[in-house]
Amino acid sequence: MNARAELTRSLWMKVDVYPDAPKFSGNKSCDTVIIGAGIAGLSIAHELANIGQKVIVIDRGTIAGGMTSRTTAHLAPICDDGLSALINLRGEDVARLFQQSQEAAVARIEENVSELRIDCNFRRLDAFLFPAMGVDPKDARDQRQQEFDAARKVGAAVELVTGLPLKGFEEAPVLCYPNQATFHPLRYLRGLAGSIRESGSLIFADSAATSVEELPEDGVRVSTENGGVIEAGSAVVATNSPINDRFQLHTKTSPYRTYAIAFTLPKGALPDALFWDTGDPYHYVRMNPGPGSVDYLIAGGADHKSGESDDGDIRFEAIEAWIRALVPSLGKEVTRWSGQVLDTIDYCAFIGLNPGSKSVYVVTGDSGQGITHGALSGLLVKDMISGKKNPWAEVYDPSRNTPSGVINYVRENLSAVKNLAGYLLPGDLKSLAELAPGQGGVLRDGLRKIAACRDMAGKLYLNSAVCTHAGCEVAWNSTEQCWDCCCHGSHFAPDGTVLNGPAVGRLNPVDPPAGGT
Repeated sequence: MNARAELTRSLWMKVDVYPDAPKFSGNKSCDTVIIGAGIAGLSIAHELANIGQKVIVIDRGTIAGGMTSRTTAHLAPICDDGLSALINLRGEDVARLFQQSQEAAVARIEENVSELRIDCNFRRLDAFLFPAMGVDPKDARDQRQQEFDAARKVGAAVELVTGLPLKGFEEAPVLCYPNQATFHPLRYLRGLAGSIRESGSLIFADSAATSVEELPEDGVRVSTENGGVIEAGSAVVATNSPINDRFQLHTKTSPYRTYAIAFTLPKGALPDALFWDTGDPYHYVRMNPGPGSVDYLIAGGADHKSGESDDGDIRFEAIEAWIRALVPSLGKEVTRWSGQVLDTIDYCAFIGLNPGSKSVYVVTGDSGQGITHGALSGLLVKDMISGKKNPWAEVYDPSRNTPSGVINYVRENLSAVKNLAGYLLPGDLKSLAELAPGQGGVLRDGLRKIAACRDMAGKLYLNSAVCTHAGCEVAWNSTEQCWDCCCHGSHFAPDGTVLNGPAVGRLNPVDPPAGGT
């Protein structure tokens, strides 16, 4: 299983990218093995197949059923945390290369849509950055000017405009970024997967990798949970949070839950555009074509560190109240979902050779821009594996250190320190009798802590509360009916099965506490 098995359903999940994908078994060899079949894994596979490589892609669950299926699919090359913040951390030259690479990623998606004739509602449109509710008008103008100046420095197209068709913001100071884009992400990936298979490469579902071993004589060996083995010249780990690394990359990324709701809206009630505000965490809005006389409006935000809050209903309510205040003609809710993003300490993903490796590449740290980073990884990793220099390699080098990001580094890693210290504290449950169907919590039983939950049918599951990746304590997520780890982003099903890495092994089952259930 992967994140598709979590409870909520995104607007995209009615589309099956490769429903008949087989499980991997036996022994095979190829040029490159890719672990993870989301936007990054399939983009890389497609690019490598185009230059004649034989590729094998494996995923722990359904194809494109990980965090890619939980995106809102803004194709906005503008730095998610603000171009001014990126310039302050990494300088104008790196920020300019970042902008160029992100624009190239969107252009590559557009090329693939055209060449493969993928029906995925891809379209170019404007994007608007507007002030958060309650921001002082002078501060709003100053923020707009700061981001306008930053965009001009890095070569991003930008315009100063006044007002939006959102209630209360008709005269607000706004930035317009023209020629951005959006699409239906799973329809797009269905097209890529078909092209990959037509080239002779292979894609396998329900085939979790258990180890990635770099061979002394060159090449790699990837083992899967059912005893399968794949040997290849190189491997790419594209699993949202990398499964092959225990600490080095994980200390430079932080997992955050983000929330989204889709509503109906009368066609033409709001321009087809991308919107986001300057809040922290910020809100984001996009449109998607709907049936008949309606479109879908998707609004999201309300982010928090994974595993540190279990109040999804309240966050969904806050998003709905926010967007209904801005768009009074908003219709009924269609669906709601959450996803996980991995923020990095310097706002750029990690794409390239895994630190200390010769043949293992990694893609992680989407920083809220997972779709563009995923498409970019196809271009960048293809060049690296084929021995070509790429001007963007330094921007995304997984081995980089960013001294100016040390404050972010310390702040984000405090969560892991607090979590491990919390193992000495009592649990949040006093007894198993407290648990109703759909509820979970951590129960102290002597020296151990038990992750106890009942699924929606009322069946009780008892596992160790220790994440099998690095020993942090997991927390129950009632919205998704899973266990989340705040340290590095692992998710586990109620029965302990891994849904999202970096954990490879399931939570360890335990005996009931003294006194039973």
